[in-house]
Amino acid sequence: MNKIAVFCSASDAIEPVFMEKARELGVWLGKHRKWLVYGGSNTGLMEALAKSAKENGAMIMGVVPTKLEEHGRVSDLLDVTFHSVNLSDRKDIMLQESDVMVALPGGIGTLDEVFHVMAACSIGYHQKKVIFYNVEGFWNDLLAFLNRLEETHFVHRPLKNYFEVANTLEELTRLLE
Repeated sequence: MNKIAVFCSASDAIEPVFMEKARELGVWLGKHRKWLVYGGSNTGLMEALAKSAKENGAMIMGVVPTKLEEHGRVSDLLDVTFHSVNLSDRKDIMLQESDVMVALPGGIGTLDEVFHVMAACSIGYHQKKVIFYNVEGFWNDLLAFLNRLEETHFVHRPLKNYFEVANTLEELTRLLE
């Protein structure tokens, strides 16, 4: 896998451990000469990830929605910029341009991206998976809910067909190699 999309928070007001884990992933992406495909913001985990990836040799592809540009929140680290009209367009471009998606801790936007990828996979638009990077157990409640969806038959196939979970950087990088 060469082009890795990462969904994550654009918030600067989060615990330092999440920033550190984003930076560690960025270092790995750079040292392994991967492409980072991400939302292109100059804030939060997005910028921490992109900066460490760039400093270590990764190429950076930002998929930037118009609203981000209008508010001056575009990273200056981008090697390639895709301009998207809206968030739906952004998700489609990120999915098209990447081999796999990693979900670092994030908010509503990250959830939207994760569910977009999983739903599209569930009906056969692609075979790409989301890897939840479960830093400090961040995704535990969501993973329990997804399990409940299966147990109560609200999904037709095992959801493990659409995602994997990595609790450490080592587990994550093993899945990305």
